[in-house]
Amino acid sequence: MPVRSLRSVVLKWPDRTAVIQAARSWAEQLGASAGEIRRIGAFGSYATGKWGVGSDLDILILVDVAEAAFAGRALRYPVSSLPVPCQVLVYTLEEWRQMLHDKRRFALTVEAEAVWLFRR
Repeated sequence: MPVRSLRSVVLKWPDRTAVIQAARSWAEQLGASAGEIRRIGAFGSYATGKWGVGSDLDILILVDVAEAAFAGRALRYPVSSLPVPCQVLVYTLEEWRQMLHDKRRFALTVEAEAVWLFRR
């Protein structure tokens, strides 16, 4: 999260490098402990370099199978250790492949711009 300098009232937002490094470390730890995860990637403003103060980190997690409904899947993967707010989307590999096959704009954009943080 943003931090306040000891001598200033100005909040400092973590830069892209710090956020991506923290996300990569988080993804590697999560991937090592959760065998169903196949890939974790960052997309959106941090992936494209268009981030700014207040930007969140968009994270895509691709899993073999998911027992929970789509809306509840992200709860399994806590992001509280990351330095900025996050939005996590979790898809099964089958769902993701179908989205790519159907040429869904979201999936095509993510595949083109993603910074892959973890791959099994």
